[in-house]
Amino acid sequence: MKVILLERVEGWGALGDVVQVKDGFARNFLLPRAKALRATASNIKVFEGQRADIEARNAKTREAAGQAGEKLDGTSYVLIRQAGESGQLYGSVSGRDVADMVNAGGGKIDRAMVVLDKPIKTLGVHPVKVKLHAEVTVTVNINIARSQDEAERQARGEDVIASRFEEEARLDAEAAADLVEGGAGQQERFGDDDA
Repeated sequence: MKVILLERVEGWGALGDVVQVKDGFARNFLLPRAKALRATASNIKVFEGQRADIEARNAKTREAAGQAGEKLDGTSYVLIRQAGESGQLYGSVSGRDVADMVNAGGGKIDRAMVVLDKPIKTLGVHPVKVKLHAEVTVTVNINIARSQDEAERQARGEDVIASRFEEEARLDAEAAADLVEGGAGQQERFGDDDA
């Protein structure tokens, strides 16, 4: 199906471009979200008559998104979740979770604006892209930890999973050294000298 793009659509074109897209993409995404019009002769005439207004409206929303993006870009949010010893979460962090955190922190985004290639399933600080407008994308940092203390350590750049394993290895080595020094495992025999 041929459509006229009413805003920039990544991978397809810019405002005003007439592009050929799959019917399902047009019917299910572009047309219902007012990102495009069917490229009929009457729609092309209407678009050309309103092109200046559409471009002005698009520029205004881009500017508003840019101002909101300046406040959001680079901000960090802490999410406390349960995880196993290896740092694997018992669930995952989705776009909805990220949107809820940003909104609770004073931002204003929709979950559809969060760009996650796949859900986040490990502890750590994860950069997440937020697409505020077709031409404005910012990055927020999501600090996923098991406790507030762990989140603060991760924010300072410490790898809490690796440091936990190192601490356990150090404690095991100390315990083994104590056993060897103390003669653990060696028993004195009583009564053998009496015979």
